[in-house]
Amino acid sequence: MRPLNLDLDAMRSFVTGVELGSFAKAAPKLARSTSAISAQLKKLEAQVGSPLFKKSGRTLALTDVGEVLLNYARRLLSLNDETIAAVSELKLKGWVRLGIQEDFSGFLPAVLGQFARAHPDVRVEARIARNADLLGRIESGSLDLALVWGNVKEGGYRQRVAELPVQWIGSSHQYLDWRIESGLPLPIIAFDAPCPFHSMATDALTREGIPWLLSFTSSSLNGLSAATEAGLGYSIRTALGLQPGTEILSARERGLPSLPSIDLTLHRREANPDPLTERLSNIIIQAIRSEIVY
Repeated sequence: MRPLNLDLDAMRSFVTGVELGSFAKAAPKLARSTSAISAQLKKLEAQVGSPLFKKSGRTLALTDVGEVLLNYARRLLSLNDETIAAVSELKLKGWVRLGIQEDFSGFLPAVLGQFARAHPDVRVEARIARNADLLGRIESGSLDLALVWGNVKEGGYRQRVAELPVQWIGSSHQYLDWRIESGLPLPIIAFDAPCPFHSMATDALTREGIPWLLSFTSSSLNGLSAATEAGLGYSIRTALGLQPGTEILSARERGLPSLPSIDLTLHRREANPDPLTERLSNIIIQAIRSEIVY
C-alpha cells in the first residue's frame, strides 16, 4: 500500500487556526484566504478519514481525532521548522528581548541556552517580571516577546500558549490547622493586587462566604513559596513551577472552593515578527507545552 503523506501546509493552517481560535484570524497570518484554508481542512479530514471538528454550542470544538492530530501536527511542524533552520544558509543574527513570568525560571533558561548555543550570533535578553511590567514593556517596544497570565487584551499580538487549571497550594510537611467549620479567616499568600491569581482566590472565597486574610505578600515567587512551605497560609498558582516543599491541595478535601483555569498568553510586539523572533517564539511555546501534564 502506498504510504500517505500528510500536507504540512494544511497542518500549519490547522494548528494556527486552533491556536488563534479562529481560521479567519489565521488567514492573514498565513497569507491565505479563508476559503483556501477551508479547502486545506477538508483535505486533512479526507486524509485522516474523520472529521476534525464538532459543534459545541455556537462554536467548533475538536473531535477526538482532531485532538490527536493537533498534537502530532505541532510536533511535525516543529521538526520541519528545525530542519529548515538547520539546513538554511541564512545565519540568524541579532537579538531578541524576552519577558517571562517567574514560574518558568526553572526550565526556560536551559531552553534559551540551547537556542543561544545553536545560534551564537544571536543575543537573547531575558527579563523576569509580573504581568503589568511585561505588558507595559511590550507596549513601549522595549520587549519583543512576553509571557503573561490571562488572556489580556493590552499591547501587541497575542497567542494563547495553554489553558492551565489554577490550584490551591500548601506546604508538603507543615500542616496548616485551618478548617472551614472554625469560621476563622483563611490565610492567603499572594502577590499584592493587581494579580490574577490573587483575584481568582479571593473572588471564589467571597462567593462561598469563606472569610480570608492576606497573611503574607512578597515581590517574588520564591518568597511566596517559602512562606507556603513554612505553613503560613495557602498560595494560588498553577502546577508549572511548583517549588520543592509545596504541593497541590485537594480543594474538596480542604473545604476550599474550586478555582477556574487561566490562560498563558504570548504577546509579541509586532503582528508579523522577524524570523528570529518567530523562531524563538515557537521554541518557547513547544518547551512550555512539553512541561504540561494533562
